[in-house]
Amino acid sequence: MPSSLLDLSVQRVLQDEAALLEALEWLPSDLFPPLFKAAVLQGQREIVKAMTASWPFSRLPLGALLKAHRNPLDVLKAALEGLGVLLSQQAQRRRCNLKVLDLNLNDDFNDWKGWAVTQRRASGAPSGPSESTRSRGRSLRGDRPGAGPPHVLLAPVKLVRDVCCFAEQEAPDEVLAFLIGRLEQGTALPQLWCRKLAFVGLPPDLPILEGILTMVQPESVQELKVEGFWDVQELNVFSPFLAQMAQLHTLFLANCSLHAGASGKREDSKVRRLLHQFSSQLLSVSRLRHLTLQSVTLLGDYLHLLLRFLQAPLETLGIRHCILGNPDLTYLSSLPCTSHLRSLDLSGVRRAGCHYKFLPALLRRVSATLESLDLADCGLHDADLTDLLPALCTCSRLRSLMLCGNLVSMAVLQHLLALTLPRCTFAFLQLPVPLHCYVPPRFALHQGTLDEVIAELRPILQPYRPLRVFFDSRICYKRCDVIYVHLNQ
Repeated sequence: MPSSLLDLSVQRVLQDEAALLEALEWLPSDLFPPLFKAAVLQGQREIVKAMTASWPFSRLPLGALLKAHRNPLDVLKAALEGLGVLLSQQAQRRRCNLKVLDLNLNDDFNDWKGWAVTQRRASGAPSGPSESTRSRGRSLRGDRPGAGPPHVLLAPVKLVRDVCCFAEQEAPDEVLAFLIGRLEQGTALPQLWCRKLAFVGLPPDLPILEGILTMVQPESVQELKVEGFWDVQELNVFSPFLAQMAQLHTLFLANCSLHAGASGKREDSKVRRLLHQFSSQLLSVSRLRHLTLQSVTLLGDYLHLLLRFLQAPLETLGIRHCILGNPDLTYLSSLPCTSHLRSLDLSGVRRAGCHYKFLPALLRRVSATLESLDLADCGLHDADLTDLLPALCTCSRLRSLMLCGNLVSMAVLQHLLALTLPRCTFAFLQLPVPLHCYVPPRFALHQGTLDEVIAELRPILQPYRPLRVFFDSRICYKRCDVIYVHLNQ
């Protein structure tokens, strides 16, 4: 049928909502995609709900329509209500083949007809209903007498959607609200497949948190983010699930605390026991490649306990805005997981009465792989940076170096550039503003002195074809004055 005639037929069918709801059981499968798309665009919630519960293909990729619709939440609610009909077994489902309701936003629905043909061939679904189904229409509002045999139970429906659980957010995640509502009612739940799973803010009530983790298929999770005021006991809720996350490659923990609610020796013993329980699960997470620990309270006392079970080499390690001590810093350079780092971010890491002598050993260890190093706002002085230079020069693949916010003199900055530029492959630098550019007593930045500094740096940079050299003030995300350098390498 020509597309113009098909569009006209679709519009006529949609004008009689009651008749369409009655006809879903015998409607040809080829008509489902254009009818569904039109119903979504026209905001016909009952039709969206009914067609979701009668979908003849194994997969309904709804995400692209949500992305394109002016009121996506309304469409999502209608589809979830249709899914609820399936889960609660309130309707005959001889027609429905739905196995996956995909809510991710990476699908293209420009050609629904071609998509329908592809899906029908892949699933083996017929283009029209069976003879027994044609004999009678079926309504989602209830069965009519003599309508035929009872419904056939479907295999569990998969709900595919990345999930982010925010505490006390103004606009809650509709998918999560749907799942939590069914969890609280004790009704049937779909399998939840999500590549990204995030919890932001205060932890949910324990029954809700455990319920969400139980719904999620752990083998589907590739990125896990926990950002909020969680203590080590609350983090341990993940322990039974971590070992099952076989595809997990990114773990992000931020603003958490390693307190355990005790005091003195009891606190230390309890933290060690809980951390062992949590981190020992990482033995099974062999695909983990990216780990970030940001603003984790008391991390400096227990970093080695958190990382020692990571056996596979990490590609990126970020330990940001934490206070670390000598034992943990020294241990960092001998862990199995730090042997092949491509990116190391220690920005904002402060010393607890210690030194940075561990860094040269760690840099030499990863010199063949390291491409990005962030030491911004670490409180480094001239002596620290001078000690670091020989190891830094061995990192021949290093392309990004961030040193802004450290207390460095012009002489040491020039020496650093003269030694590293010929040996590294820098494309991007964030350099600290030398100390003499700040005027006491308030240490205000003297613009004239800064201009002189940039002018003195240009001859050192010139052989390496700098594209841009410019200054940015504390408005940057690191809250440090920065001299940016972009090199043509």
